[in-house]
Amino acid sequence: MKRIFLTSVLAIVAIVGVNAQLLYKVSGKGVEKPSYIVGTYHLAPASYVDSIPGANEALASVEQVCGEVDMAEMESMAGMQKLMAAMMLPDGKSLSDILSDEEMGKLNAFMNEVMGADLNNPLIAAQLGKMTPAAIANQLQLVQYMKMTPGFNPNALIDSYFQTEAKKADKPVIGFETLDFQISVLYTGSTIERQKEQLICMIDNQEYNQMVMEQLTKAYFSQDIDAVLAVTEEKLGTSCDSTPEEEEALIYGRNADWVEKIPAIIGDKSTLFVVGAAHLPGERGVLELLKKEGYTVEGVK
Repeated sequence: MKRIFLTSVLAIVAIVGVNAQLLYKVSGKGVEKPSYIVGTYHLAPASYVDSIPGANEALASVEQVCGEVDMAEMESMAGMQKLMAAMMLPDGKSLSDILSDEEMGKLNAFMNEVMGADLNNPLIAAQLGKMTPAAIANQLQLVQYMKMTPGFNPNALIDSYFQTEAKKADKPVIGFETLDFQISVLYTGSTIERQKEQLICMIDNQEYNQMVMEQLTKAYFSQDIDAVLAVTEEKLGTSCDSTPEEEEALIYGRNADWVEKIPAIIGDKSTLFVVGAAHLPGERGVLELLKKEGYTVEGVK
């Protein structure tokens, strides 16, 4: 069954989304100056901006940049402390307190495979052992990506690039969402039981998840947002899949909220919006929602 799912994703990526496009111009509805939306992959290097036609020109032409969140808020001392607190289990608990012996065995085996050490190592236990299941899953996925991407630098990523360059040019930087909201989406919006289930799902479906990560990376660097959408919508057909409520919280509800905010933002200043590429395509994606609101949305070549 797993092999069928792997084959279906590969087929989808091969045939969907012949239009390679990451940057779009938004105009119409009485807007004086055009604004732009660029789709990012949160692990893509800052240097990839040079491979997106028109991206630097769009950045130079607008009056401000709007990201999913203002990175300065996230990277401040207060922001980092708030983020780290959200990643930790409550009341001094550790993963060994909430995972069964079998689940701990699976996690340790996976950690050994991915990073060559596990929670039996006191140093590793001190660093990672008190994290929530969602936080440890994110950390392990990041390590996996670093292993498959030689030269990866987590301090020079594409989302930060646009905000950093805007500030260098004395342009305002704003965010659609607060740090508190982002923390809820990433770490605190689901129960510990659901987080445990998703962590074990990640471990039990290593081959599948590795393939999805590789195909998502390939789709993004091919600048094919339709293929990005196809990969993110692929399902295993089990409880490991995101529920409709989880998809609403992570993708579709946020898309609708952003599109509701965009008119006031671009009515004030021409703006380059920088959001994850998976938010752009599809009937409930940002691009179609903007068109339904009467805006002209055009790909920039």
